[in-house]
Amino acid sequence: MTSSAAQPIPNPVGAGIANVPGPLRVLADSDGQGACIEIIDQRLLPHRVAWVPLRDAEAVATAIGEMWLRGAPLIGAAAAFGLALALRREPGDAALAAAIDRLAATRPTAVNLAWALERVRRQVQPLPAAQRSAAAWLEAVVIAEEDVSANAAIGEHGLALLRAIARRRNGPVRVLTHCNAGWLATVGWGTATAPLYKAHAAGLPLMVWVDETRPRNQGASLTAWELGRAGVPHRLIADNAGGHLMRRGEVDFAIVGCDRVAANGDVCNKIGTYLKALAAHDNGVPFYVAMPLSTLDLALPDGDAIPIEERSAREVTHLAGRNAQGEVVEVCVVPEGTTAANPAFDVTPARLVSGLITERGVVAADAAVLRSLVEDGPAGARAGAAPESTTGDRR
Repeated sequence: MTSSAAQPIPNPVGAGIANVPGPLRVLADSDGQGACIEIIDQRLLPHRVAWVPLRDAEAVATAIGEMWLRGAPLIGAAAAFGLALALRREPGDAALAAAIDRLAATRPTAVNLAWALERVRRQVQPLPAAQRSAAAWLEAVVIAEEDVSANAAIGEHGLALLRAIARRRNGPVRVLTHCNAGWLATVGWGTATAPLYKAHAAGLPLMVWVDETRPRNQGASLTAWELGRAGVPHRLIADNAGGHLMRRGEVDFAIVGCDRVAANGDVCNKIGTYLKALAAHDNGVPFYVAMPLSTLDLALPDGDAIPIEERSAREVTHLAGRNAQGEVVEVCVVPEGTTAANPAFDVTPARLVSGLITERGVVAADAAVLRSLVEDGPAGARAGAAPESTTGDRR
């Protein structure tokens, strides 16, 4: 088991969230306007923490496309800042459209990217060119701060689910995660990890099974690093061990994040999520998805319409790690000439999802509920809330 003392990283995006760890921060100039943003370069984790400045839209696009930063909410927020930086250089209509096209093309699956760019565009399009950069920057800050607030609320709603499980068993609540949906994937708190951090802070005993999450190993390199810094007890497992643990009754609760949720409740998340959902369903393990409303895409009828990013085969054929001398090196793990396919995401059908944990409450993965959640506001969320009896726990 891995555990260590908490080592927070401050997040200075807005005074109200200064004590929340986060991977993005604003460097302000003498006028109080953000001169640029800085991000933690996640390619170097868990071996080294390095903050990298992103001073223009092209740098932001590169960072998103090459996964210096990743995670749907963080991608959206960073893209919003990137658009503001582009407008600082050239605020005209042609430059606005070009910057949106460049940033939107970096990662096709996570809907937060297009959502954030469109939100900034709507804000600045009617304005005179001279006012656009400042307005875009302010909107980007609001998007970032809203993400932290939404994730904190997701944490509270997820904590209630964990408390309910804790009341029914002795010993720690055993949670399974997949990929990294922690504060490294958001502006703060994380989505799927927010309930875990809040439970740990509240003294609720936990033991987190951390999927390694091949091929990029975000669970091994990022989630394990996060949980270790926060002192949350956890153990790393190979991706294929999850079903085995569920069948043996060693998992009480599964929770993942998401990159896009279609109108019918189908969930798109990191490759391998679907297999965990199938195993959870077969073994009566509650399978929940942490979903900020910015990740809901009502324009797509179902998961089949979600574009699935195909990434470089090298992510499958090569691994990076630290050698005995402490150097980070890359090695090839396949025979010479072997080719590889690398779909980065898969789709979990709504029927396998016990509930969606949103900032407005826990709701069913159901088309009518999701539409009312957006159209009717908080009342719709209350009407669609998934009762405890529908968690899927048949044991």
